[in-house]
Amino acid sequence: MKRISIIFLQAVLVLIGIVALFIMIRFPLTERRAQNLDLFSIYCDPFILYGYASSIAFFVALYKAFKLLGYIKQNKLFSPNAVRTLRSIKYCTIILSMLIAMAGLYIKIFHNKEDDPAGFLAMCTVVTFIFIAVSAAVGVFEKILQNAVDIKTENDLTI
Repeated sequence: MKRISIIFLQAVLVLIGIVALFIMIRFPLTERRAQNLDLFSIYCDPFILYGYASSIAFFVALYKAFKLLGYIKQNKLFSPNAVRTLRSIKYCTIILSMLIAMAGLYIKIFHNKEDDPAGFLAMCTVVTFIFIAVSAAVGVFEKILQNAVDIKTENDLTI
């Protein structure tokens, strides 16, 4: 892969992180029920705090993807470090899918009877399945990369 395209992909990852952070900071202020609340009350809402805590796994996965692109840029893709990085990305996506599913279940069980949570639940379902699919794809890529690293290590030992 060309160096420019890897730098571009790293820039895209940084941009995704900045946009996600902006949305996390700005969205609670635009929520309808936050009209009459002060800043402390807006950001201390348990559901908002749950979203912030859940986002840690997202940002860790972004950082690990950035790190993986760095390994590719240095021609160190076939290394145990790259395999460990992929494994941690897989774990982050699994954790994210579980956390999003739990948020959907919480809203389904405890929502206000006057509210209609169908849109939020549909979004939770779709995003959960997306993260499960990403986790499966990363898991397959991790196994392939691990086999390649094993073959490379075996060939290095015979030489």
